[in-house]
Amino acid sequence: MPLFKKRAPRAIARHGRLKVQSKGAAFGGLLLKGLAAILGATVAIAGISVYQLSSDIKGNALNIPGAKALTAADLRGPINMLLVGSDTRAGQGPGYGNVSSALSDVMILLHVSADRKNAVAVSFPRDLLVPWPACPSTTGGPGYLPQALGQLNATLANGGPGCTLLTIEQLTGVSIPYLAMIDFNGVIEMSNAIGGVDVCVAKAINDPYTQTYLQPGKYTLQGKAALQFLRTRHGVGDGSDLARISNQQVFLTSLVRKIKSAGVLTNPVELYALANAAARNMKLSQSLTDLGTLVSLASALKNVSLEKMVFLQVPSHGGLPAPYSGRVEPNYDQANVLFQKLRDDMPIILGNANTGAGAVLATPGPTASATPSATPSPTSSDSLDWATGTNAGQTTCSN
Repeated sequence: MPLFKKRAPRAIARHGRLKVQSKGAAFGGLLLKGLAAILGATVAIAGISVYQLSSDIKGNALNIPGAKALTAADLRGPINMLLVGSDTRAGQGPGYGNVSSALSDVMILLHVSADRKNAVAVSFPRDLLVPWPACPSTTGGPGYLPQALGQLNATLANGGPGCTLLTIEQLTGVSIPYLAMIDFNGVIEMSNAIGGVDVCVAKAINDPYTQTYLQPGKYTLQGKAALQFLRTRHGVGDGSDLARISNQQVFLTSLVRKIKSAGVLTNPVELYALANAAARNMKLSQSLTDLGTLVSLASALKNVSLEKMVFLQVPSHGGLPAPYSGRVEPNYDQANVLFQKLRDDMPIILGNANTGAGAVLATPGPTASATPSATPSPTSSDSLDWATGTNAGQTTCSN
């Protein structure tokens, strides 16, 4: 008997020997693994980014007393949002003066129709004299009593942004569930996030109050230059707040054109950059702290054509007696027509371009055609021939 058993031959692979891997195949495998790793890291980073974005938004949330919880039906109907621009100097750094109170420089009511075919941005003059409602306290006290007449921008100092919202709700009769507030640094960061806004200047601006000095021509404004342009009052038109609104609409209509032409509202990367800048530099009402709500609001504007994005200012007049000299009050017979259209979710039609004292049309509008049109022109009852404003399809210049 042999000492050692004869070993059985090793099994040979049924398909023969394995081929030696080529350099190309090895590189391809590494590339696929690398792409998989990058994709995994990207997904992880995106998750962290969205979480951080959501945390930033909720951390800066504004508590509006009495605000109702939103439902899915609210996002399918008309949308109303108030944008408040604060002139607070707290935490803004040097270069803005030493004003201690916080007032609202800008107040714009944005209305988007339920069918998502029309939008209107209504600017309220900061010097507008209107009745004030009772407002809850922002510090836990008894709150503020109603006032027969007060300057609209002072409601921010009186009872916070929620008081400004309540005052505009009372004036217009429009329910406004969304509120966003931005300060000086927020304007700077948002203009940087969009890469600047193109504006044209028809007449030189020389405003030592905001350090705005621009000769006639075209400019791309971002950062502090954008803020200065939006704040200038003494450098445009007759130096009034109404002229400043006209000048602001030069900037805002151009901003809308850029957002629409660049596809920002349909580009997740661009939209995230804007949302990130807003989260860090704006305070949003609690009704806006849900990312799904923000996405729905952005989507609501993507299909509105430029010509149907209308920018107006509340009709008003000055020339008031002391102690209200220098202030303005609403032209209620006209303003109430505008407010009723907003409440009824009716399209706002401008009879003619009326840019106001602080702006001019960059190019003349089309001349009227003598050929009858298949679509009748709006009647005087449909169009607001007296309204001061423009639409985003018209290029206007600071004047």
